[in-house]
Amino acid sequence: MGMMLYLGIMLVAAFLLQGLFGFIQIKNFTENYRKKRQRGRVLIGKNPKRFQAGMILLLAIDREGNIQEARVMKGITIFVKFKPLSRVVGRNIVDIATDYEFMIGVDRLTRGCILNAYRNFVNFKTNQLSYEDLNTSIDIFAMPMFARIKSGWYWLIGTVRKRTDMGRKGL
Repeated sequence: MGMMLYLGIMLVAAFLLQGLFGFIQIKNFTENYRKKRQRGRVLIGKNPKRFQAGMILLLAIDREGNIQEARVMKGITIFVKFKPLSRVVGRNIVDIATDYEFMIGVDRLTRGCILNAYRNFVNFKTNQLSYEDLNTSIDIFAMPMFARIKSGWYWLIGTVRKRTDMGRKGL
């Protein structure tokens, strides 16, 4: 019984710690977004992953889509911060998204974020933005720590059910 209590306390502590660090990361996103928003329009490119590195791209643009400033948050852990992405500054989002040489020269996550930002730009220009394009909320229970806890919980429940079923059948 004592071991289960310690396991429960550790799971609750991990849950609370994940929530705290997630809050800090969201605060970092909000601060960077607010700074870019003061300069004008902001394009957001998202490429979220559950068990791999995810990425968020913030592009401060003018009315024509010229990028004035770019910042990127990329990584697996909750300790990642936004960093400048100087390769795209001064260029147009349409030119970047359609430049084959440039797109091949960046990693897969960056490419996905640029294409997502470009799609949002096109949808904005054509007045076809959907709720998903504007939705920057984060489902806290989709974070990697919770996904691991849920999968571990389901494994544990499945194992216990198998053993109790075997006991009932006399196996």
